Amino acid sequence: MSLWGRLTGWIVLIFGLTYFALPLLGLTEFSLKARRGVYSLDAYAKVIADPEFQATFGYSVMMALVTIVLGILIVVPTAFWVRLKMPWARPYVEFITLMPLVIPAIVIVFGYIRLYNTSSWLPMTGSIMGTNLLLAFGYTILALPYMYRAVDTGLRTIDVATLTEAAQSLGAGWVTILGRVILPNVIPAVLSGAFLTFAIVIGEFTLAALLDRPAFGPYLQRIGANKPYEPFALAVIAFGITWACMGLIQLVTRFSKHSKVAR
Repeated sequence: MSLWGRLTGWIVLIFGLTYFALPLLGLTEFSLKARRGVYSLDAYAKVIADPEFQATFGYSVMMALVTIVLGILIVVPTAFWVRLKMPWARPYVEFITLMPLVIPAIVIVFGYIRLYNTSSWLPMTGSIMGTNLLLAFGYTILALPYMYRAVDTGLRTIDVATLTEAAQSLGAGWVTILGRVILPNVIPAVLSGAFLTFAIVIGEFTLAALLDRPAFGPYLQRIGANKPYEPFALAVIAFGITWACMGLIQLVTRFSKHSKVAR
């Protein structure tokens, strides 16, 4: 690469970093001005000590874990079966998993309310448990494109047919093959999808707000309309959570590559 090409690359990189870093620095700097004249963590302390913050964040973490479990139970067997027995169906499955990127979340949640309201054939919105299940299903749909592609990429790196035949020759059933042969080999990919799912659920607003669930996303909106500094502190916290998930994905990917090299 020529000197001009390298210089252009560095200019573009610096411009991109500046474009994203300056608003974040301004956001963080303003969140530290809750005490007049000095920088302090008062806004962060008030947010963390807020019982509503603790309740909504805990609820969203719980829903994220439920969504991750649902996503694994749906995506891993589907991606495995498509790759092993139905390779012709892969374009169709990929198209279906991309639909949540095209259909807005508000359409999904209104469809839920229309189909599962208290006067429908399955009144799930009439109870807290039913509404929580609807929310978990909605989150699973929103995270489906990311979870499926992460798992599918992981399955590409292993010989699914050979592993399955070897396990069957030893008398293993399909549940054993999935749980003890396939899943351990795609754990890094599953974790990548899980961290992305966690980041999506923590910041999601539309589904939780319209289903009237005490989630973290609606709490962010409510506190942003009533307080000056705490919303900025919450935005920094949410940004930190998202980047922590991205960092964990990188660590898992790097660890997976090192372990494969070691083998």
